[in-house]
Formats: sequence, structure tokens, C-alpha cells
Amino acid sequence: MKTFSLVTGKDIHAAELSAKHVVEIHKALTDFLRVGLTLPEIDGFVGEKLSALKCKSAFYKYKIPGQPPFPSQSCLSVNDCVVHGTHIMEQAPLVPGDLVSIDIGVTHHGWIGDAAWTWGIEEVSDENMKLMQAGRECLLAGVAAMQPNRPLMDFAKAVQRVAENEFGFHLIRGLGGHGYGKTLHAPPFVSNVVPAHPSEWPDAWCKLEEGMLIAVEPMLAVGTGQIENDRGTWPIYSADHSMSVHYEADVLIGKDGPIDFTAELHNLPYIAGT
Repeated sequence: MKTFSLVTGKDIHAAELSAKHVVEIHKALTDFLRVGLTLPEIDGFVGEKLSALKCKSAFYKYKIPGQPPFPSQSCLSVNDCVVHGTHIMEQAPLVPGDLVSIDIGVTHHGWIGDAAWTWGIEEVSDENMKLMQAGRECLLAGVAAMQPNRPLMDFAKAVQRVAENEFGFHLIRGLGGHGYGKTLHAPPFVSNVVPAHPSEWPDAWCKLEEGMLIAVEPMLAVGTGQIENDRGTWPIYSADHSMSVHYEADVLIGKDGPIDFTAELHNLPYIAGT
């Protein structure tokens, strides 16, 4: 049986504080985002907020095999960019109707906070508003399903039911959430979709345990669950270049159920820049 890192006592408080710093930066972004901003300007703003909170970016210079070090303070993904967008991939300013997903990772006193949120800029189409609603509802349903002693599969079932059955959108296959704590990515992997075969998600039937820290992150696109990614670059796009959203929460599995350290994000408006 697999075992995972568990937190107790003061470590829970430290992890919660890091998550709260992420929430604070997202709140500041809601007031900052507007038409005409460029991704370098947004990333610079995130960097300033990190410094003010005595945090460091958990993403900047992050390395995975086959990729250059991540160049940005945050992940900045616009429209058809699902995740891992950078401040150097696009210099065009934001325009009305854009969807902007921003993933913030902090390191504070050795503990990680990691959450993403999506905003519409100034105005959005009816379809894109529905897409954002679906993303938020997916996250709420998925977190509620994360009950102690239940399998990780419960999360995927709940998220997939909302995204695909209730809203008719597509969850991105092959991407998902992860354990975290003093490292940004740790076991288990948490898929957003029920696997087509066991080898697609070996951790699917692992049980949620009290004290687990898990960052869960539904990613949805309008037209497809498949991705496009140029080898050796970070940004990942929807394969058909349809619009996408990304929502992520930091969750502690408590004795009586999940505790969402980033629950305040659900109070943020859908639209920024008005």
C-alpha cells in the first residue's frame, strides 16, 4: 500500500498561511487586471506582491526534464492556453473578452501555497461565462468529494460529472492535481477525469488520509480534452485552440472532511477590469 506525507499540528498552520498568501495575491490581481496590460506587467506585479509578503515564487526557475527553467513568477495563461503560460510568450496587451488564468505558487518559511484562478477581462461572451461557472462548480464539487478514507477516484467522478454532464465542456486529460507541502509537486497525482485504463492513473484507488495536503486543479476547454504543446516549451494549449479555464485549490484532508485553505477565492468576481 502506498503511503503519503501527512501534516499535523504547527505544520498545518504553516501550510494554511502559505495558502492564504496565495489568496491575498489573487485578491490583489482582481483589482489590478484590466484591458491594456501585458503579461510582463502582470508577472512583475505578482513578483512585487510576493516580495511584500516575504514570499518567493515556487515556480520561478522551476525545472522538469526536457524543459528550460520556468521563466516567470507565475503561470499566465490566456484564452486557449490551458496552463503553464509565461510572461515571455505573448507581448500583446489584454483586450475585452480575454480569459486570463493565473497560477500562483509561493514558498513561505519552507511551505508551499499553490492555487490558480480565471477571470474575464472587462466583458465575456455567454459561452465563456458558462465556462468559468463550470470551472468553479467543478472545483466545489471535487473538493466536497475529498472525504477521508475514500479513494481519489471520487474527486475525478465529481469533477467530470459537473464539467461534462452538467455543462457540456471538456476536462483536459493527462493533467491534474498533486500532493504538496514542502515541495511543489508530490504524490499522489490527482486526475480530473476517470481513467480509460488502470495504467492511465495508478493512484486512482489510493485512499485519502487525514493530514494529506493536495492541490486539486480542474482545467476545462470548450471543444476538446486534448492538448497541444511544442516540445521544449512550457505553455500548453487546447488542441483545437478553444477557450480554456483553470481553477486550483489547496486542500487539507481533515478528520471530518476536506478543508479548503483557499476557499475565499470563490468570493472573487468573474470579471476584472470594470
